[in-house]
Amino acid sequence: MAKLDDELNRLLANAAQAAPDHASTEIPFGFDTRIVALVKEKRSVEGRESRQLNIFLRRMALAAVIVTAFASSAAYWQMSQNEDATEPLSNAYAIADTAIDADFFQ
Repeated sequence: MAKLDDELNRLLANAAQAAPDHASTEIPFGFDTRIVALVKEKRSVEGRESRQLNIFLRRMALAAVIVTAFASSAAYWQMSQNEDATEPLSNAYAIADTAIDADFFQ
């Protein structure tokens, strides 16, 4: 234990000799200006990126609305075509069904 204490005291003494007597508490000249400039630059870059993302999302939303409108109109057109095509067939099926029922129940 005494050996560890002696080594610790020796290391602490060497560290005390290596440290300067007075530590400067002032920040270097121009340091605050550089920090403010870096913060402003970072804010402008982040603002530009968010604007670009906003524009991209708006364009994607507009494209989605256009695709939805075209798909809806195409579905409406297709359904109206199906109604026109199935109306005469439904009457033909009704006539055939009536004939089958008439023969079956006799």
